[in-house]
This record gives sequence, C-alpha cells and structure tokens, in this order.
Amino acid sequence: MFRSEERSEPASIPNLSDRHLRTRGLVRSPEERADAVLASPRPPPPRWRSTRRDPVVSPEGTPSEPRSPACAPRSHLYAPGDRADLVEKALAGEADVVVADLEDAVPADRKDRARAYVVALLGEHPGGRLHVRVNAVGTPAGRADLAALAGAPATTIRLPKVDGPEVVREAAVLLRAGGGRRLSCLLESALGVERAPEIARAHPSVAAIALGEADLRADLGVAAGAADAGLAHARGRCVLSARAAGLPAPVQSVFTDVRDLDGLARSTRAGRDAGFFGRSAVHPRQVPVINAAFTPTADELADARALVDALVRGDGNTLLADGRYVDRAVVELARRTLAWDDPTPETEEAR
Repeated sequence: MFRSEERSEPASIPNLSDRHLRTRGLVRSPEERADAVLASPRPPPPRWRSTRRDPVVSPEGTPSEPRSPACAPRSHLYAPGDRADLVEKALAGEADVVVADLEDAVPADRKDRARAYVVALLGEHPGGRLHVRVNAVGTPAGRADLAALAGAPATTIRLPKVDGPEVVREAAVLLRAGGGRRLSCLLESALGVERAPEIARAHPSVAAIALGEADLRADLGVAAGAADAGLAHARGRCVLSARAAGLPAPVQSVFTDVRDLDGLARSTRAGRDAGFFGRSAVHPRQVPVINAAFTPTADELADARALVDALVRGDGNTLLADGRYVDRAVVELARRTLAWDDPTPETEEAR
C-alpha cells in the first residue's frame, strides 16, 4: 500500500545528498515528518472543497438521518498510518476521504508511533475528511487504538473483522462513542456477513457497514478470479442489511489490481448499479476512476431531468415517448442521480 513509493529530491536543488538536504531542513524522512506533527501543531489546512458531506450527527452520536448518496464521499483512499509522507500526499490529493490505516499497513513494531501520529493529525483535519482504520477490537493494539481515539477529535472509525454486534458494543465502550464519533463496520468473514443485520443495528454510533472482500474470499474459499460470482450473495446481503437498518449505501471494497484501471472502472460501475456508493482505494491512481464512476455523465443527468419533468407534468404515472413507464419509484432514482451532481438543499428537499 504505497510502501514502494519514495519522494524524489526537489528539482530546484540538484546534486545535493539527502543527508545534506536534511541538515538544512529541506528534506525530512517520514519519521521526521511525524515528529513535526507530534511536536508542534500546524495551522489548520484549507477547507475541504468537496460538496460531499458527512452525515449530521446528534450530540449523542446518532446519525440524525440516513445519508443520501449526494452527501456520501465517492473515494476512500487508504494510507499507512506510519508513513507521514504518504498520509500527507493522500490528503493533498483528489480522494474525498483519506483513511489512515493502523491495521494491515503498519508493522507491529511501528503501531505505537503510528497511533500517536494519527491522533495528533486528526486535530489538524477537522470536518471528517480524515478517517481511521484501527486494529481488530479484540487485540491489544485495537484496544489501544480506540482508547487513544477516545480523546481525539471526532471522526469516522473503521472497525475491521466485525463478526457480531458484541464487537461493535465493545468498541463503543472503549471509544466512549458519542459526540459525533461514527463507526464503520467491516464484515470480513462468513459469520460477519451472516450477522450483518444485527451489526448494522448494534449501536447508535454505527454509521455504515461494508465488506472486507480479501479476508472474506479467504474465509469462503473464493478464488480472486471468481469474486463476482462467489461474493454476489454477500454483497447483496450487505446492501440489504445497510438499507434496512437506515444506513447509507455501503462503500465498495478495494479493487486490488492497481494497474487494471479499466477493470476497476467496470467493477465500480457494476457496484454502483448494485446499490453500493463510493469505493475504497489503495493507490492514488485509482481515485480519479472511482470519482468518475460516482459522478453522473451529461447523458445520465439529461435522462434524469427528463424523468423528473415527466412526472411533474403528469398527474402521476406516465408513459414517455420512448416507451418507458415512469412512476414515482423511477423518479426517486432519477432525483438521486441529479443530487449526486448538485447536492444543494433544494435538490435534497426534492428527494
């Protein structure tokens, strides 16, 4: 997950060694970057310019209403929590959300340092764009993550390997969930998928459920090349469980081949059409493809406007010139498409 990427020397200062540049304070290692964040907080960054927002959350930590697709981030880019350079690069990029990963991407001997860095960084990025994936709740590292985040600014916390509602409730206790903290539960086993409806309703701070498909494939014995067929039931159950519990559409799991952007585009569009909204990514090059999949085209917008206008002109159900039958359910989907492009209060009220 980005580990092979290294920063190049500044082009304006050629022929100088890294060591010499560091001596002059011009280049810093990832460790030095983390030290800088921990030692001296910097001014807040510019406001996030995306129109997509986090859900309104009550003081008790309960989402006041399900997030509409218009308010949901499209892309969720993972960055290893022990690599300050990669986290900063991700935050400077196009992803709607950056997920600082304290779990799989961080070696055991660097978890304490990564945790301290990410907690400090949350203070610099208010507003919910920086999320955190913690270690599994039942592990010492996971408990330490949640205890540290309990005192940090509120954000969305991804809980991995959630097999039942008791895992969520334990996390909420450790986190002292409330005050706007939100839990996103990753279902990564057959048991987690089977208990998805319970997990989705386990605690008021649960804001989302999603699949962790790599671990789920391993648990089910599904080959990578057969994921679409082998995981079809799990994907459908995840979408149904989320919506039945009043949660937003689930975020799609990672597409692991970072070189196959055409495959990513096809897979993401298929997920969107199957009820998912947004997708996790493991490399910056995946982000524009994901954003595009959840941004309506001009043709899609024109078609959606035609459907809405047809119902407005008629008394109820109507038949278009091209033979399509239009009722309120069809128009509801069209209004969502329009809202993805322009999530203004008027558009959202119209839904």
